[in-house]
Amino acid sequence: MTEPSDDCTGERADAVRNRVRLLEAAAWLVAERGAEYVTMHEVAQVAGVGKGTLFRRFGDRNGLLLALLDDVEAEFYEAYTLGPPPLGPGAPAAVRLTAFGHALIERVADPSDLGPALGRQVPSDRRRTSHYGRAFLDHVTALLREAGVVGDHTMLAHALLAFVDLETLDHLRSDDEVGAERMKRAWADLVRRVTGTGTGER
Repeated sequence: MTEPSDDCTGERADAVRNRVRLLEAAAWLVAERGAEYVTMHEVAQVAGVGKGTLFRRFGDRNGLLLALLDDVEAEFYEAYTLGPPPLGPGAPAAVRLTAFGHALIERVADPSDLGPALGRQVPSDRRRTSHYGRAFLDHVTALLREAGVVGDHTMLAHALLAFVDLETLDHLRSDDEVGAERMKRAWADLVRRVTGTGTGER
């Protein structure tokens, strides 16, 4: 096998450094000004990287925000896949599913959580097919299967996730003035009905 040249290795290292600098700049701007006000020009300027490099690396603003979103969601991913129960492994599947929905509802209600703030700036189709969107679907599908639910687990997972989707929760909060606790009770009820258990609530 041909060894990579020093030039190629240096180029890859530069690309990695540029990616880190761009994401750090974007994260700082989002925290300072809000995701809706961040532009590609400002990110490149703060990172000290050419605008062309930014577009080549992420394609467009949505691509940049999705990359940042994946970084932000890494902590939550670790919590529901490896963290302590009831969100993480060690609790019954229905209890974990309830905890997962409750966590999403709480995050959407938290103005300091960068995940929902970024997600609101990305078209829903891009968000759902992103790395973290697919991870949500895989997780709920696996929990339904583990809970012994009979049916099309993937389609049921889509239906459940539609309730805790950003647009749905934002609509319920702002237009219908539904509080987080009521949404959490409704989610627990959905889990209980879908799984056929009495263990959906926590």
